Amino acid sequence: MSSEQTGDKGFSRLYEIILRLRGQDGCPWDIRQSPESIRRYLLEETTELAEAIDRRNQDDIREEIGDLMYILTMLIRMHEERGMFTCEDVLAGIAEKMIRRHPHVFSGLKTGSESEMRQQWQAIKEQEKNSRT
Repeated sequence: MSSEQTGDKGFSRLYEIILRLRGQDGCPWDIRQSPESIRRYLLEETTELAEAIDRRNQDDIREEIGDLMYILTMLIRMHEERGMFTCEDVLAGIAEKMIRRHPHVFSGLKTGSESEMRQQWQAIKEQEKNSRT
């Protein structure tokens, strides 16, 4: 799969834009934002994406996914600035989680029906939750 297919170039460009927006000579509004202050935009954009999906409007869906990616990438950057975690940490974490939750795909462990796969997913999710507490 090429970087064009995976969106690597596009994501890198978005990330560079956010670095500039939050940089020394960036946008005062973007620089002033915090995870707490953009929480409302996260909820707003998520709702707008859900509404676009309900309307089945592909142009709106694409645009709203982009808006949500902007907010999520801003959140990542804010946490990087605070030394909490990096973009790589977030992406590696979700990749590992999806591999762990899909043993029928990644480990050769075969499951029967879709219902059994959902049960397995929930069991793995519960194990993860219990191991964090």
